[in-house]
Amino acid sequence: QVQLVESGGGLVQTGGSLRLSCTASGSIWRINAMAWYRQAPGKERELVAAIAELGSTNYTDSVKGRFTISRDNTKNTVYLQMNSLRPEDTAVYYCNADVETNPWIAQVAYWGQGTQVTVSS
Repeated sequence: QVQLVESGGGLVQTGGSLRLSCTASGSIWRINAMAWYRQAPGKERELVAAIAELGSTNYTDSVKGRFTISRDNTKNTVYLQMNSLRPEDTAVYYCNADVETNPWIAQVAYWGQGTQVTVSS
């Protein structure tokens, strides 16, 4: 079993910054891609940013130049540095990780419980 625990959400004013963290623990042999998703009220969950095991990244257009995803493979942790926050960034942010629990079983996608980010205007 694998658990993802997020932290770092909160309330911030427009233009402010927050840093989200997500640490994976449990029966982990290897973590492939890690990502952050978000879901605003009444909207579908969307991919915000993703990072491969060796560090290549991908961002949704609305956060490019403002958000930075990074990871520390020694700590099984992924981060999301969010700068220049806007009210439209308000959402529950979810961590996602593609985890192999042993070399003979295909990876499984795990999710964190979500952390609320609220940006006030």
